[in-house]
Amino acid sequence: MEHILELYHQDYNPQRPLICFDEKSVQLLAHLRAVLAPEPGQPRREDHEYQRKGTRNLFIFVEPKAGQRHVLITNQRTKRDFALAMRYLVDDLYPQADSIDVVLDNLNTHHFHSLVEFLGKTEADRIMTRLQFHFTPAHASWLNMAEIELSVMSQQCLNRRLPDEWTLAMELFAWEQNSNVMARKIKWSFTVDDAKQVFADYYSVFLSC
Repeated sequence: MEHILELYHQDYNPQRPLICFDEKSVQLLAHLRAVLAPEPGQPRREDHEYQRKGTRNLFIFVEPKAGQRHVLITNQRTKRDFALAMRYLVDDLYPQADSIDVVLDNLNTHHFHSLVEFLGKTEADRIMTRLQFHFTPAHASWLNMAEIELSVMSQQCLNRRLPDEWTLAMELFAWEQNSNVMARKIKWSFTVDDAKQVFADYYSVFLSC
């Protein structure tokens, strides 16, 4: 925890960007009946019945200090998908960065071996020379600022029925572009000193050992 908190409070360095990474599953839902447009004094109305159209996985890359975020849509979130997402991060999103700090959770696919298995050792080594993984502690996903962005994205962009991947992609693209143009940053204020007060009981147990 302290390592992640100290990382968040380092000075911004565009040659070594800090990226918070997470994923979210989204269900595609189609209307069975036409939606009734809003009228004066009457909100938009839709039937409670819907048709399931499968699911998609969303990988989100958040650079909180620069106010940038990028969303990648995949059919699944397998080891292969994670490996390709890390290559996308290095080669497409931040090709000029010397090194990239990545904050992520301990999901079993989030591992160097995922890259080796699907991209080969040589390619995996090339990618990992540009990446530094920083894992959040178990049961502490709240330390990952990407969770904050996923919550904002869900409220602003995913709070309605999206029938297919094309609609999902267009909604996400518009949300992403608007947020990035505004350079909407995340200001993290929780520090190591704050943690020592909030979790004082745990620190006392640790020190007594």
